[in-house]
Amino acid sequence: MWGMGVKPMHWIVFLLVLTIEIAGVRGTTAFGAASGNEPAVRVQVQLGHSSWVGPVAFSPDGKCVLSGSHDNTLKLWDVATGREIRSFAGHTGWVHSVAFSPDGTQAMSGSWDKTLKLWDVATGREIRSFAGHEFFVDSVVFSPDGTQAMSGSWDNTLKLWDVATGSELRTFAGHSGVVTSVAFSPDGTRALSGSNDKTLKLWDVATGSELRTFAGHSGVVTSVAFSPDGTRALSGSNDKTLKLWEVATGRELRTLAGHTDWVTSVAFSPDGTRALSGSFDQTLKLWEVATGRKLGTFARHAGDVTSVAFSPDGTRALLGSEDWTLKLWDAATGSELRTLAGHAGGITSVAFSPDGTRALSGSWDDTLKLWDMATGHELKTFASHSGVVTSVTFSPDGTRALSGGADKKLKLWDVASGREIRSFAGHADDVTSVAFSPDGTRALSGGCDERRDIMCDKGSVKLWDVTSGRKLRSFAGHAGSVSSVAFSPDGKRALSGGFDNTLKLWDVATGRELRTFAGHAGAVTSVAFSPDGKRALSGSHDHTLKLWDVATGRELRTLAGHAGFVKSVAFSPDGKRALSGSDDGTARLWDTKQWDAEEPELAMMLATPAGEWITITPKGFYTAPSNGVDTIARQSG
Repeated sequence: MWGMGVKPMHWIVFLLVLTIEIAGVRGTTAFGAASGNEPAVRVQVQLGHSSWVGPVAFSPDGKCVLSGSHDNTLKLWDVATGREIRSFAGHTGWVHSVAFSPDGTQAMSGSWDKTLKLWDVATGREIRSFAGHEFFVDSVVFSPDGTQAMSGSWDNTLKLWDVATGSELRTFAGHSGVVTSVAFSPDGTRALSGSNDKTLKLWDVATGSELRTFAGHSGVVTSVAFSPDGTRALSGSNDKTLKLWEVATGRELRTLAGHTDWVTSVAFSPDGTRALSGSFDQTLKLWEVATGRKLGTFARHAGDVTSVAFSPDGTRALLGSEDWTLKLWDAATGSELRTLAGHAGGITSVAFSPDGTRALSGSWDDTLKLWDMATGHELKTFASHSGVVTSVTFSPDGTRALSGGADKKLKLWDVASGREIRSFAGHADDVTSVAFSPDGTRALSGGCDERRDIMCDKGSVKLWDVTSGRKLRSFAGHAGSVSSVAFSPDGKRALSGGFDNTLKLWDVATGRELRTFAGHAGAVTSVAFSPDGKRALSGSHDHTLKLWDVATGRELRTLAGHAGFVKSVAFSPDGKRALSGSDDGTARLWDTKQWDAEEPELAMMLATPAGEWITITPKGFYTAPSNGVDTIARQSG
């Protein structure tokens, strides 16, 4: 249901459940090791889709929800428990629209593979595929009696289909832009469409003739709906407004303003007195139709885990999230210790001070913040970047901080006062990662140096003298932006990860490339040396971590489990564990002593829709607050 250039509204529904399938009868216990006589357990983390979630639809009885995603699948969910019931696979392109049949036994989906598909809800079986559109299918809907279906496409047309046979009955042409949304009138005799041409159109279903055009929006019409009595229509637009229309005349009755970004979805309440709208401003709004008065706003909370760090003693873990908060965890028990809130944007980077008493965070709000780890209190804000702060780190003695930003600069700060000591200029584009050398005299930065449109053609690593701010050398070789940099423990080598899907090892003294580590199938977003410098760890957009032998460049192990981009990786100070954070909303703890074991994962931490967190082991033990336990379903057999 999105027109050209529209990003999917993946925040509208966050569906999460843990399913513990047990061979035999067992109870749950506290987070910890399993005894040898425990029955076999399979932990299935149903975080939902592995990519953006867009369209959602309730079943007619309200007991289930259907969702479509950019992972090319549909998923069916139990509303009462949040449990995933089944997945529908068959599309070869993004699923952009889903709908239930009036009796709830079938489902329809529209995809960017140019097809519609009809599904059996009870089994997940594909019944038939409808082909005929020349471009992406953006919207599908069943007729009120369930015998017909309507679709809207990027080929600027609507099509009417016979559900029983899959045959195309009629094409409706008239829009001069992408058809983003379609709806049947309650009696099934008329259809409504919205388009990128900024208009709505009313159609006679029996003849295909255009009855009326509704003009008034100043942007793309992204969503349309009939009132339950069919006398009014509602539309949403990227002009940030909703409009209420009189169907019989095409007259605009009212404009509903209040969203601060594109309105992407609209719906009437069953009695027609209220309307609901969703927007890219990350809110849903409830409206009184008769007056246009806003009745309420529902906002998003939980977000991707973007950055992870161990405390110097390895007993705690710090996670930064796109929900604007940091979370401190007990690394031994998996218990959440506290939440640190204060940023006005998503967290991009976190770092502990060398003594573990403080932490730094960087954010999309263009600031760094210093935190007291004992209390969670914000101690200081460092503001002078004119763009997103992408990376933060402490100097080895903890007296200074280094930050990189989207303003193309590195900045050195005095931690005690918050004063900016100096700015390092030299990158031609965003600085994405920064690191201090072990002796604190030099700094590394990674970023983009040549960009074509939105794509980075060439990235580089730069070495700096911290005292003078002078650039000592550049390390060139990556064919895309450099996303992460790290010094070896002895400071003689540097490691970088890039959007060219590789890691590179460098000689710091000469700038010579020593080795390339190839194996990831997506951008390398984070790199780390083990404490002894013999191994390297990388996280990638291919959803995996990889462990490497630094001396040979050989891949030692691939760690799979995340259902989204791995954005941050870290070794514990003793090298016995590793931590990873992902945009699947989870952080995972790994046992580095058992890389060769079938299951090296120790535990997973994830957020619930209520903002609470659960930690669960592969053997089925978990720790969670009381409302977090409600999202865990236990299945025997």
